[in-house]
Amino acid sequence: MSDRMPNYDVRNDGIGPYAVFYCEKCNREYRSKPSVAATITKDIGRKAIGGALRGIPLFGGAIADNVAGEDPRYIMHMTDEQVQEAWNQVKENFRQCPTCLLWCCLSDFDVQSGYCKDDSPRREEIAEAEAQQAAGVIKGLAGAFGLGEAVKGVGEAARRAAASTAKCPKCGTLAAAGTKFCPECGTAMVQPAATVCPKCGANTMGAKFCPECGAPVAAAPTKCSKCGAELKGAKFCPECGTRAV
Repeated sequence: MSDRMPNYDVRNDGIGPYAVFYCEKCNREYRSKPSVAATITKDIGRKAIGGALRGIPLFGGAIADNVAGEDPRYIMHMTDEQVQEAWNQVKENFRQCPTCLLWCCLSDFDVQSGYCKDDSPRREEIAEAEAQQAAGVIKGLAGAFGLGEAVKGVGEAARRAAASTAKCPKCGTLAAAGTKFCPECGTAMVQPAATVCPKCGANTMGAKFCPECGAPVAAAPTKCSKCGAELKGAKFCPECGTRAV
């Protein structure tokens, strides 16, 4: 992999220059420490040399300024060696993805697979875990503010929407039911299981009551009661013809 460093810039808060390195996914900052010892040493040396030379008539002050050199408190640049030293201080907080070659902070990197979260083979699993975590936080906040029922209603609506959506088994892309191939990668889509109303036969799309006739919808059987074949939402068993009950 590339031995380059992540994006960085040099700053100085009045002590000495330091480097700020950025996660190339989320731009989170990681700062190195300025060399305080170098600043103190330079300051002492400047004062000693300046004090000795400034007593020389006419040109002593100018000579003292030139000999003392730059003041580290105002330097806004670093040598290659200083940048490398700064990078050594913070690089434990970064990982480089072997696919996209971007330097990522640990929040954007899947250590288990060794890839950034966008390129990780576990990205669906990670996304689901993060969604569950976010849902838990929202549920906690909703409970604290007395909004539990409202959030529950939103969750039910989201589940119904997911139940009526086709999903790509490869990249996880969602699309309208009936979409045959993934619009992102071309893989054949997995269609949602059709939940049929026991009264009128309409697709209930996961609702508790039929959107066509209002009849209550019991949990639809997934297997034939006679031969055990998968029904896949059919009214009659595709193997033996037995009516789904």
